[in-house]
Amino acid sequence: MKTKLLSLMLVPLALSLSACGDTWGQRAATGAGIGAGTGLAIAALAGWPLIGSTLVGAAVGGGIGAATTPGGIK
Repeated sequence: MKTKLLSLMLVPLALSLSACGDTWGQRAATGAGIGAGTGLAIAALAGWPLIGSTLVGAAVGGGIGAATTPGGIK
């Protein structure tokens, strides 16, 4: 239960930070980095495989970062 609660708190935080950067590429790269770190942290806490969760987190974070603009989501 504690792990799920922590996961529910970390995911929105990571998503809100995924658009850091001025250009499309910077936002995608920072989103991927934040997503990878979040995926790794959640996987480590939950006991899931680390590599897969890290790759999924990077893909989701990069996608969200690429879909954002400095003013919000496209």
